[in-house]
Amino acid sequence: MITLASDFGLAYPAAMKGVVLSRTDARLVDVAHDLPRQDVRAAAFWLRETLPYFPPAVHLVVVDPGVGTDRRAVVLRVGDHVFVGPDNGVLRPPARRVFDALDDAPVEAYEIDVPNPASTTFHGRDVFAPAAADAHVASASALASVDRFEPIALDSLAERRLPEATVSADGREATGEVLVVDDFGNCITNVPGAFVREAAGDRATVNGESVPVGRTFEAVPRGEKLVTVGSHGNVECDVNRGRGDEAFGLAPGDRVELRVD
Repeated sequence: MITLASDFGLAYPAAMKGVVLSRTDARLVDVAHDLPRQDVRAAAFWLRETLPYFPPAVHLVVVDPGVGTDRRAVVLRVGDHVFVGPDNGVLRPPARRVFDALDDAPVEAYEIDVPNPASTTFHGRDVFAPAAADAHVASASALASVDRFEPIALDSLAERRLPEATVSADGREATGEVLVVDDFGNCITNVPGAFVREAAGDRATVNGESVPVGRTFEAVPRGEKLVTVGSHGNVECDVNRGRGDEAFGLAPGDRVELRVD
């Protein structure tokens, strides 16, 4: 199985699929091709919350604002999962989540030899898709046998750690930020859900505004604001059947101060 994720939108993913299918008959699964454009952090978050649910696979990830520069193209193996993409940190959070779920999983990193000529604007087609196909054919345990893969040190890979919120000693105040806004307008913060979970049915303040804390969206009437805990385990600022980003005036990267009484 090869999963594909990118910020390409329409058409471009088909070219990657064509390259892969010309080299292997692997099952292809589209994760998303509408990831926020050139937003490495948002892609890292969504892939961290998605890819660990797959069985062992080759994960082809292309969110690559540095395409054509001297940033490396890499392969990261974690157990029987293989991540293929640019060395800009986008692979590290999902790979780390997979590693945390496995016991004593071997971890290896490789640099992909970039062919000449290769498009300087479409490494998804010319570099990463062929590498993903090669990795699938080779299997996770035999990546070192692929000529285009050169072993590199794990600590040489670009790092990407999502910011962590700060919670007061008494557990009543938290300062964090909006990591992403999903398609429903839910503002997903980096504040851990445990901060409000026990307050369900009560109220919390969000940047000074008091709102209910609910276990479900329907805990409040339609169109009203609430704070809840999303499936990812983080605090969200939402609106029941509405857009939390518009109602709270929040966007990715904005500071969020929470308090529960």
